[in-house]
Amino acid sequence: MLRGGADVRAVVPKTEAGGDVGQEGEGAAGNARAVGAERGRVGGVSTAAVYLAGATASGKSALALLLAKRLGGEIVSVDSMQVYRGLDIGTAKPSAAEREEVPHHLIDVAGLDEAFDAARFVRLAKRAAAEVHSRGARPIFCGGTGLYFRALFDGLGESPPGDESLRAELEAAPIEVLLNELAAKDPAAFESVDRQNRRRVVRAVEVIRLTGQTYSSQRTGWGAPSQAPENLFCLTRDPADLAKRIDSRVDAMFGRGLVAETERLAKRGLRDNRTASQALGYRQVLEHLDGGTGVAETVERVKARTRRFAKRQRTWFRNQMECQPLEWPEGESGEACCERLLGMLG
Repeated sequence: MLRGGADVRAVVPKTEAGGDVGQEGEGAAGNARAVGAERGRVGGVSTAAVYLAGATASGKSALALLLAKRLGGEIVSVDSMQVYRGLDIGTAKPSAAEREEVPHHLIDVAGLDEAFDAARFVRLAKRAAAEVHSRGARPIFCGGTGLYFRALFDGLGESPPGDESLRAELEAAPIEVLLNELAAKDPAAFESVDRQNRRRVVRAVEVIRLTGQTYSSQRTGWGAPSQAPENLFCLTRDPADLAKRIDSRVDAMFGRGLVAETERLAKRGLRDNRTASQALGYRQVLEHLDGGTGVAETVERVKARTRRFAKRQRTWFRNQMECQPLEWPEGESGEACCERLLGMLG
């Protein structure tokens, strides 16, 4: 069954009483208090949160599921695309059976007609963690959206709200013009931004024009991740192993019907959602549906783009978060990896 508030959606086996979600902290200090409050014990059992980050296809979700079963935990998704209803195959959402077996939060909490950003994620993630704690369970935050992890730990930045008029002007400009402006005004942002993601390029240029300052200096004022909590792990794999896993995952997604799913979502407004339409796999399939590429070529493009995305994720987690590395060697079982992780928990 579904539980949670209007925005916090979880599948919980059987029924249990919920609890008050508490108050949200404000800024980095509030996030520090929120993170600190997650450390505790109920009935002699630790309820300290566990944070499991890592690149796509590294096995985070499978490991989190095993860990939740061992700890009596509930999973809080840290994925900017799994929040959207209908984006199922391409985001590798946990199955209905897995969500019935272990409660999951922050999956299917937004429609294609809604915007979803880091601020909303932080708000809902805190609510979800409070609900999990109210049941005496242990929150297990799992995902690959590094920005969401950092926003949860260190707060959000001071970037201004969007300006609709300026946004429309920038969205009408050729991407090459925007990239040239970004490179000239903020080389650091130019190097770090996904230059294939028009939405992010537009936002960077928009912030620069609105503030007269570089976008990279306003992201949050993050330096070292001083608010990083204990039990923050980054799951890693050998690059060659990860590349094989990515290729197998993409093949499986197309085999399960990613093209048909994207067709259905397009009829429901996928193209109009600036965020969801950029999701890996869906973006390339939309181009295929518009006559840009054949199916075989689209599959290969998704594989290549996913490998590049995984490389950027690894760089992000290495440079932006003080994670404890957790290497998962090729051939090791999930149970063995989970056992090692259990031995590392604080």
